[in-house]
Amino acid sequence: MSKILIRGAKVLGGEPQDVLIDGATIAEVGTGLSADGAEVVEAGGKVLLPGLVDLHTHLREPGREDSETVLTGTRAAVSGGYTNVFAMANTFPVADTAGVVEQVWRLGRESGYCDVQPIGAVTVGLEGAKLAELGAMHESAAGVTVFSDDGKCVHDAVIMRRALEYVKAFDGVVAQHAQEPRLTEGAQMNEGVVSAELGLGGWPAVAEESVIARDVLLAEHVGSRVHICHLSTAGSVEIVRWAKSRGIDVTAEVTPHHLLLTDELVRSYNPVYKVNPPLRTERDVLALREALADGTIDIVATDHAPHPHEDKDCEWAAAAMGMVGLETALSVVQETMVETGLLDWAGVADRMSVKPARIGQATGHGRPVSAGEPANLTLVDTEYRGRVDPAGFASRSRNTPYEGRELPGRVTHTWLRGKATLVDGKLT
Repeated sequence: MSKILIRGAKVLGGEPQDVLIDGATIAEVGTGLSADGAEVVEAGGKVLLPGLVDLHTHLREPGREDSETVLTGTRAAVSGGYTNVFAMANTFPVADTAGVVEQVWRLGRESGYCDVQPIGAVTVGLEGAKLAELGAMHESAAGVTVFSDDGKCVHDAVIMRRALEYVKAFDGVVAQHAQEPRLTEGAQMNEGVVSAELGLGGWPAVAEESVIARDVLLAEHVGSRVHICHLSTAGSVEIVRWAKSRGIDVTAEVTPHHLLLTDELVRSYNPVYKVNPPLRTERDVLALREALADGTIDIVATDHAPHPHEDKDCEWAAAAMGMVGLETALSVVQETMVETGLLDWAGVADRMSVKPARIGQATGHGRPVSAGEPANLTLVDTEYRGRVDPAGFASRSRNTPYEGRELPGRVTHTWLRGKATLVDGKLT
């Protein structure tokens, strides 16, 4: 590979510096570096971050290639500044065996624009009745360390305890979709004033909070790691904060849409706002932002959930739940966290690269922007503002809640081990 000199970038939002990439590695960071023999990227005014890591992506392959594939999903990821994504297990067939996770892993290696790490199912078929092949998936070529039935909750406490005990042997983590199923039967949106006025089945906050409370206590009892997917309520924040104060090994994520959008949008009956867990209240949104800022919530994860047009362009009750998020995540975080003064760019790097890489054990990602480190990098034009146009998405699906909304920031370049995968906003 040729040398690349990124000139004048604000590393983690700090003072302008030059970053020299030589092959797959950062060779030097400083000022006034020589450009001899190097391709120069003029980055004056732009922010350079370690490549983003998403611990919660739905790539849909195998089985739902009408929604997304590893190829299109990783193209979307690169467009959003990601160099590593963790692919959820709710595919068809479910990623509950070594064979399926290896298939996803190989697809990532063969056609992925970024690194793809499969997440293994906790239970066979996501049915919650019997543990899947956790050890075999970990020992496979994919080396699975994160397990989740996301889309469904591991609702049986005995099964959850066994899973936590099993993964402890290799420092794995169970990522829980916290949703007590009996409390959400027929639920269509957040339970509250808006659901009462619209006559839609309510999804109570306690359905999430009760499972989180149970699971942090199980993790404490077992001495294992538990990760909470897409935390969405102020009450959930308080439970996680309490658990961390006790020294329980719990981490949590929040999605960009739960940092910005509220259940008031459901008044439009536009199914693009239908998501699991549902959009909550303004009070919840503010609590989530504060918790991400103070570290109670560890990371931002997209929960990128692509769906074909026909699954969303229908009446509310029949519509699928989920939103695409890889290509807009960083912009939403800039608007909700950076421009509000809650996080600086070093904090964004911590929540969107360093910590997710650490939780998922993504080797070579989330590393400092310094000499000797892998050249997994993202360059962001933070001064840019523009309206979201899903027609230009790299994702196969278009179910974004931000269509027509003006958002700040645009990823201009992404490098994976020194190879440019996005240049001037265009995929290579």
